[in-house]
Amino acid sequence: MLRRLYFQIYLGVVASLAALVLLAGLFWHFEGDKSPPNQVFEIVRDVILMALPPPDAEPAKQQEVLERLARPSLPRISLFSENGQLLAHVGPALIAPAPDSKENGWINRPDHHSAWVMHLADGRWLLAQPPHEHPGAPLPLIISLALIGLVVALIAYPMARRITRRLEGLKQAVEKLGAGNFTTRVPVAGCDEVTSLAISFNQAAEHIDTLLQSHKKLLANASHELRSPLTRIRLAVEMQTEHPTPELSVEIKRNISELDQLIEEILLASRLDSMREPVLSESFNLSALVSEECEHAQARCELVPLVLHGDARLIRRLLRNLLENAHRHGGGVINVNMSKTQTETVIQVCDNGSGIPEHERELIFEPFYRPAGSREKEGSYGLGLSLVRQIAEYHKGSVRCLPNPQGGTCFEVRFPC
Repeated sequence: MLRRLYFQIYLGVVASLAALVLLAGLFWHFEGDKSPPNQVFEIVRDVILMALPPPDAEPAKQQEVLERLARPSLPRISLFSENGQLLAHVGPALIAPAPDSKENGWINRPDHHSAWVMHLADGRWLLAQPPHEHPGAPLPLIISLALIGLVVALIAYPMARRITRRLEGLKQAVEKLGAGNFTTRVPVAGCDEVTSLAISFNQAAEHIDTLLQSHKKLLANASHELRSPLTRIRLAVEMQTEHPTPELSVEIKRNISELDQLIEEILLASRLDSMREPVLSESFNLSALVSEECEHAQARCELVPLVLHGDARLIRRLLRNLLENAHRHGGGVINVNMSKTQTETVIQVCDNGSGIPEHERELIFEPFYRPAGSREKEGSYGLGLSLVRQIAEYHKGSVRCLPNPQGGTCFEVRFPC
């Protein structure tokens, strides 16, 4: 149906033009007695009546006046009495009007007897024939309407084709996207609704492509990260079978806990990718939440009374990940500071570790980022910091990594008030 859409648009325009021309013709043909031409016709009739002698005047007198009225534009004029008797005429006499003839109008007759008919107030009939026997509708009007219709018809086709060609391009792009080609994009041109549709399609395709690439990368990295604890568990189980020790049991439990946490983080990352609005959006005491997490992580904290609107469970996860990251990669001292500006709520988690090089401060927020030169057993940053960024952006906020003036690293999270 889409391939024929431009024909439907084009035929609609042409049909509208045809209806316009037809209505104009019908109006011309059936215009009422009060139309401007008929009003002029009545005025001419009254003027002629004033010039003519009374009905009982001598035929010669009536003939004389009729000859004075004759003009090259009216070479044939005939005057009839009320009962149809010929009283006078200029040029060949015309046929008398029938009793049921129109009072004022054009009468079509064969053999060159067509004429304008005027029924005078005193009962007489005056018939006049112009040089061109049938005036009909004016030729310039017909030509003008025909030219307007032709021009609009010629312009309407490329316009309709241009609109539908862009729609066909969108249709083909949707089919490619549905077939799995997520790099498909639509050219954007113009500033109309089709352009807005193309922009929306490109944005949706870009989001889908980014989401799929992110999931592919997450899956590849997660499979690699899962392999290490699984290998350690397998070896520990084998050794436990041969030489059971309490240390091996503790190692197995630790690796299982690591696996459980990693799987939980993968599921949370996927859920955040698919969500747009917080599932639980409510106001909660941010200061109390930060205090609880600092006490659990044995971190120093400077609090100010603050209330935040959002998902308290996700904010707790954000703080916990930052504190765990500070324990794992920082020194032994962790400081948490809270502050508030006119537009933002700010949380800083600082450690006294060796710090992070400037060129890696953005890379560490990528899932499972492994610093250059690090060994396999040292592991990667996992999903912790990636989830921190996701949760912050989920709440319309931001997070960045900064150097600690006292040595180490600070992670600064900002939420809009």
